[in-house]
Amino acid sequence: MRDNEGLDAYDVGFQAAAANGEVFLSIVMPTYNEGPTIRRAVHQVLSTSYPCRIELIVVDDGSSDETASQLDGLSCDRLKVCRHSRNRGKGAALLTGMSLASGTHILPFDADLEYSPTDVARMLEPVLDGRAEVVYGTRLFGLNTVYHSFRYKMGNRVTTLAANLLFDSAVTDMHTCLKLLPLALVRGMRLVELGFGMDTEITANVLKMGYRPFEVPVAYYARSHLQGKKINWRDGVQCLRILARVRVANLLQEKDDLTGSRTSDGSRSLIDAMPSNAD
Repeated sequence: MRDNEGLDAYDVGFQAAAANGEVFLSIVMPTYNEGPTIRRAVHQVLSTSYPCRIELIVVDDGSSDETASQLDGLSCDRLKVCRHSRNRGKGAALLTGMSLASGTHILPFDADLEYSPTDVARMLEPVLDGRAEVVYGTRLFGLNTVYHSFRYKMGNRVTTLAANLLFDSAVTDMHTCLKLLPLALVRGMRLVELGFGMDTEITANVLKMGYRPFEVPVAYYARSHLQGKKINWRDGVQCLRILARVRVANLLQEKDDLTGSRTSDGSRSLIDAMPSNAD
């Protein structure tokens, strides 16, 4: 059920933490043209108290605004900053962050201040207690949340329902940014989406592999498009396509497993898809 391809990319920091049974969280912050909020987002993440060791990896995905200059001068032994020479997509930025991660676990965190890092500390509790391997920070509509658009709210519900029907799961919020996962699990996935679709692809693979996320309620304050929100209805359509692709590939693999043969869905491992010239 678990694909070990790509696991040879572990670094010394990960191996040491894993050997000691220590949870070490790598927070990956992909950013594109978030100049007005990036310094505040970095400060909030690094100033929050966590129940384990953390690092923050900021990947500037070729921003054309003041993001790079805002990141200049930031210095902390828990902070890594990487820059793409051109915009490659949020998924590509996440892959770069994953390749630089030294932790045992990973969590994406947006630079737009829609989420609060204080919720991350609560998400770590079931992992530290040994009760869960995968934890999602779930936005419970109407509770500690603000949505500027009915369409976004219902779009999330429709695509989440599709995922639950396809994978016989009961996830409440598939598109939450806050997904706490073992780094080994993510590095073993076959990930090919380099844009916003990676969010869907990760959840589809989690469900396909038989994991069911432990859900922790989190606060959420959505931005409007005027405030810089970048997703649109096309991303919802793309989400449904990705869910179907992963599910069909899984069914074909199950069929071949029954017949003793082996097939490939044509996708690359995370290591193969990793951007090669991040700078």
